[in-house]
Amino acid sequence: MKTNFEYQKSRRFFAQIAHEMEGIGKAELEELGAGDVMTAYRGLYFNADNKTLYRVNYQSRLITRVLAPLLTFDCHSTDYLYKTAKSIPWSEIFNTDDTFAVYATVSDSKITHSKYASLRLKDAIVDYFKDLTGDRPNVEKQTPAIWINLHIDNNRAIISLDTSGGSLHRRAYRIQTGSAPMQETLAAAIVRLTGWQGEKPLVDPMCGSGTLLYEALMKYCRIPSGVNRKRFGFEFLPDFDSRLWKSVKQEANIQIRELPKGLIVGSDISRSAIMDAISNSKSFRSGRNISFNTRDFRAIEAINDSVIVTNPPYGKRMEKGKDLSRFYQELGDYLKQHCRESTAYIYFGERKYIKNIGLKPTWKIPLVNGALDGRLLKYELY
Repeated sequence: MKTNFEYQKSRRFFAQIAHEMEGIGKAELEELGAGDVMTAYRGLYFNADNKTLYRVNYQSRLITRVLAPLLTFDCHSTDYLYKTAKSIPWSEIFNTDDTFAVYATVSDSKITHSKYASLRLKDAIVDYFKDLTGDRPNVEKQTPAIWINLHIDNNRAIISLDTSGGSLHRRAYRIQTGSAPMQETLAAAIVRLTGWQGEKPLVDPMCGSGTLLYEALMKYCRIPSGVNRKRFGFEFLPDFDSRLWKSVKQEANIQIRELPKGLIVGSDISRSAIMDAISNSKSFRSGRNISFNTRDFRAIEAINDSVIVTNPPYGKRMEKGKDLSRFYQELGDYLKQHCRESTAYIYFGERKYIKNIGLKPTWKIPLVNGALDGRLLKYELY
């Protein structure tokens, strides 16, 4: 008799997302068919049938991972964690030929060390298989077939399977990364917040290796964010439906369209950055239609009647300790003098430079990029 895991009974899942992106993440999940979406700290709870679960993983541009809870229980010690985890019928999910990894978070609980908690869960899984088959699955910390998540908060433990099979921000289009590249999910959030639909050219005059450009391309061309992913974690769920998954992919892929030439434009002062960006563009059939130039933004004659989206240099992308106040002042001057009837969306990795732009923003939105607590500002240029 097969087990009914917790997610099968509740159809409730948890989507991890970067802090400050919960609001737009909620809207995206609802667009993808998720029900009863509720925001939480760095995450979203939602209801989904299998079709919606597959669609969210395949098409979400903002979510980091989607977790399917297998078991929730009160947990006050690592011994009880081990005992309870060992009782889970892991063989209904994977076998000893599959590699796995465990990652854990712990807060406000008697169990205080997340690494030790994940070690005890790993031991429970290994010992389950050894008792059952005499063999054991191998742990693979970088690219396992199965990711298992453990979350303990206020002595309440949730063991989940990562249905994404690793972070969804890895789109697999980066051949070259350049220095301090922007995370793909953040770039996708910025593009979404611009509201750009292709009605005007989108220009990044400091494009680096091109992450903002490619997230804009994927949005316009309706390319699913997971199109290059070889496998998802939900394929190991006991109720996985391969025919349904195939139809979800076909339904999404049939919507893909070409990018018109000149609609997306990127330039950068660094020739090596542009070479990286061109290399990355080859990951897309429409990538050849992006216009690239090696040029200092100050040498661009004008960027009129366009949507300007850019992530200017900041501490991590420049020499340590270098003051960029003058640079940002010149950027503000350029926007005022050479960008008529355009709208600029500028992501400040370091907020202290906002004052140097010398322009009044229409709005300012906090967005986190790794350890950086950045801000996205919108400027209307007349």
